[in-house]
Amino acid sequence: MVTHEWKETFVDQKVTYTIELDGKFIIVENVPARVCVETGERLFAPETVERLQQTVWDQRKPHRVIETPVFEFAS
Repeated sequence: MVTHEWKETFVDQKVTYTIELDGKFIIVENVPARVCVETGERLFAPETVERLQQTVWDQRKPHRVIETPVFEFAS
């Protein structure tokens, strides 16, 4: 019998975090995360999550604003 052991490897990276809030996309760049090399799963430290929430909910003036095209995927 052959057994396969799944091993996940996480590395520290800076990622871009996006969220849609009230029909608007909010993008936060350079967020520290642990990223799984095999799956791309991202894990955030509790203090990072708190800071992300504060950044999103405080609605401070953004560093920059970009225009984003929207497409509908319809059959």
